[in-house]
Amino acid sequence: MTGKGRELADMMERRKVDILCVQETRWKGSKARSIGAGFKLFYYGVDSKRNGVGVVLKEEFVRNVLEVKRVSDRVMSLKLEIEGVMLNVVSGYAPQVGCELEEKERFWSELDEVMESIPTGERVVIGVDFNGHVGERNTDDEEVVLPDDWETTAEVIRVTGRKVLGVSSGRRKEDKNTWWWNEEVQDGIQRKRLAKKKWDMDRTEENRQEYKELQRRVKREVSKAKQKAYDELYTRLDC
Repeated sequence: MTGKGRELADMMERRKVDILCVQETRWKGSKARSIGAGFKLFYYGVDSKRNGVGVVLKEEFVRNVLEVKRVSDRVMSLKLEIEGVMLNVVSGYAPQVGCELEEKERFWSELDEVMESIPTGERVVIGVDFNGHVGERNTDDEEVVLPDDWETTAEVIRVTGRKVLGVSSGRRKEDKNTWWWNEEVQDGIQRKRLAKKKWDMDRTEENRQEYKELQRRVKREVSKAKQKAYDELYTRLDC
């Protein structure tokens, strides 16, 4: 974003874009600032050399902002009320495919946290750079193709979102199976719980090792399930 603010604002004005999610801003801090041409950037970053996310709004919509949730330098969201409609704009920046598993899991967890906090009935727009987490082989020449017409694009996103992501029940997170769960994850979690009970009853080193190993397996299964769910989402959008 360094030196690019006004260029970005000019592009939004020229293309008549009112709301824009941006990633890899590389601006340190948790602020909102004008970038010119009647646009304001809400951003969050912890390092001026990497990551950073933000949402740019046309000035007339700034007064409609009800909440800014800055989760990390990879995930943030804005809640706006526009003509009586609650709109949640989520901006995210996924770790690159080659990053550590722990960093990837943290991103998916943060994105889940934001999605599950949005009440049923409120609209959601997801503007996330999934950074290569698309397609079977994640090769460099892949593209996600969307229709040119915005109304068609919006309908594709809404229909696909309902099919793949489902609708939040509004229950607390610990009481709800997340949308990306599959049979492998559920089975793994059940086996982990049984191993935990076994270790609680008989704290031998063997039982502890068994429980720790199942913990590691569940983490891997969770990561794979989330990856598969988002791949399916983008495959359905590729129409």
